[in-house]
Amino acid sequence: MSAPIPAGGPLIPMPELTVAAIRNAITRIVPSRVHAFDEHLAEAATNAQQTQSLAPLRAFIHIWAINVAVARHPARAARLRALELLIDAGQDDPSDALAEIQQILRAAEAEAGL
Repeated sequence: MSAPIPAGGPLIPMPELTVAAIRNAITRIVPSRVHAFDEHLAEAATNAQQTQSLAPLRAFIHIWAINVAVARHPARAARLRALELLIDAGQDDPSDALAEIQQILRAAEAEAGL
């Protein structure tokens, strides 16, 4: 049985920046994204092998750590999605929404230790 979720706090602690820890976090907080995670991991591993570089795997960890950092705070994740939908609608000047998205992503990046 899981520990209770603190009101207003993160759903889970920020995981270590490893594939296994991030995948476990994705499984716990956004299980619908596990398939996308696995596909992206396979693509990153293939690209790393083809280029003989760890850069694709580093980028993969970076992207998914930010995803976890956002998703572990439901209010932040909901706000990010609302801003994305606002931009997708194309009805208003997206400048303010884009600036807020950048703030959310910078905060998530810092929280993840990136």
